[in-house]
Amino acid sequence: MKVKAVIVDDEIIARDVLRNYLTKYCPQVEILGEAENIKEAVPLIETQQPQLVFLDVEMPFGNAFDVLEATKDYSYETIFITAFSQYSLQALNKSASYYILKPIDIQELILAVNKVAESIEQKDELNRNKILLENLKLKPEKQLLILPTLQGFDVVKIEDIIRLQADGNFTQVYLADGSKKMVCRFLKHFDDLLDAPFVRVHRSHIINTDFVKSYHKSGTATLLDNTEIEVSGSFKERFLSVFS
Repeated sequence: MKVKAVIVDDEIIARDVLRNYLTKYCPQVEILGEAENIKEAVPLIETQQPQLVFLDVEMPFGNAFDVLEATKDYSYETIFITAFSQYSLQALNKSASYYILKPIDIQELILAVNKVAESIEQKDELNRNKILLENLKLKPEKQLLILPTLQGFDVVKIEDIIRLQADGNFTQVYLADGSKKMVCRFLKHFDDLLDAPFVRVHRSHIINTDFVKSYHKSGTATLLDNTEIEVSGSFKERFLSVFS
């Protein structure tokens, strides 16, 4: 199956490298065109209607998110190409977007392209671009989080998460409605991703401090659902600082 794609990057060298990598290592990608800025990118996407856009996050006179906003009526997958930016990575991870860090690693590129091709072939209805745009307009605690599961994915409100618990190679996510989701991510993924009111209190536990009912000096936090979570010594100071 051919995946029709366009490349958007303000650096000609970066476009050349990506095009050459795709030609050599990702033959399933058919490049329909290229753009070096937002002004060129929007009409290119509108006329070519690609299935996939390789999109540089930072560009002069705007960024990748401006391109998404201007083309939100069009349905396509996106692989973001970005230099390290904690803000950008958090936003992309929350929406389960595909991204590659600069300089481009060939294996990461192949993996991202294969994932996108699989989503397109399976007619994955998850609109990552739409969720990403919505999240950028909201405060972190009000944003949506896409949770990849063995069956597919779930979209939840971050504020509805009570706690997260490590479970081998997975993470159990407990929600305010009493349900839980087994997510195909390590707990560290969420430790890096979630800011306050979430706090790591144990090597196996992250809790939403908005749901803390009480704390006992023996080292146990009781949540509003009456779950008792051990607060280990190495995380105790950080946990208590939230309430000081």
